[in-house]
Amino acid sequence: MLNLLLAIIVSASIDSTTLFLGDQTVLRLQAVTAREERVQMPVYGEYLIPGIEIVKRTGVDSTLLKDGRLQLDQRLTITSFQDSLFAIPRIPFIAEGDTLYSQPLMLNVVQPFELDSTPAITDIKPIQKAPVWTWGWMRWVVLLLLLALLGTGIWYILKHIRDGRSLLQPYVPKEPERPAEEVALEKLNIIREEKIWQAGREKDYHTQLTDVVREYIGKRFDVHSTEKTSNETLREMKTVLKDQKELYTGLSQMLQLADLIKFAKWKATPDENERSLQTAYQFVKETTPQDEPKEEEKP
Repeated sequence: MLNLLLAIIVSASIDSTTLFLGDQTVLRLQAVTAREERVQMPVYGEYLIPGIEIVKRTGVDSTLLKDGRLQLDQRLTITSFQDSLFAIPRIPFIAEGDTLYSQPLMLNVVQPFELDSTPAITDIKPIQKAPVWTWGWMRWVVLLLLLALLGTGIWYILKHIRDGRSLLQPYVPKEPERPAEEVALEKLNIIREEKIWQAGREKDYHTQLTDVVREYIGKRFDVHSTEKTSNETLREMKTVLKDQKELYTGLSQMLQLADLIKFAKWKATPDENERSLQTAYQFVKETTPQDEPKEEEKP
């Protein structure tokens, strides 16, 4: 594994390391690897780090080099509205389950003009009379109260229409939410029956599969996985599944394979596609709370 990681080269660079406030520059991510080796490019949300926003991002471009190696490139357009010198930490790339890091970067964001903080000298205003409570002023208060009541009535009527209820129909509470494992297994059964990847829609297949698992993780463990990257999800789940290492390993492999297919145009084998579905089933079933056996009544 050490020789494999040494054969992979990752790097990151910024087109311009000095940036005016609100201007944009490009962060370039690159990985060079053998064709049979898998490298997952970093996945970010709206921010690279606090203070540096990601305006847009390109897909991952693959280029076959003359020596037979594969070069992966991605460009992130970034900006900042904070006058500061930012230290961007090493950027992580995932390779065969291990993490490789680029060199750290610096970005200096400067104010393009100086602000005049000298207060302007103005004339002293004349003494103002205190407002007097008059009927004209009271009419505006009454009008605002009537508008508020009217708005509340309209909201009440529209809410009943949207819910399909009569205005005089009493409120009926919604049915309790179904168990997370029941919903997840039902959705996995649908994915299995539709046979999406067999029809050539491999990306849709892994997207739907990981969405089901992420929603289940959110309901079962209160880990908001749908709002997190795969790496962030795995960091939180590593603590949750500390006594279920095989289950954690399967979850990690499934999420990383899905990221490679969605973001790096990776082509999975039929066995890998089927294994991801079986991993999802296993994860849901083995993390479903077990009903405690009832104590036998003593004679």
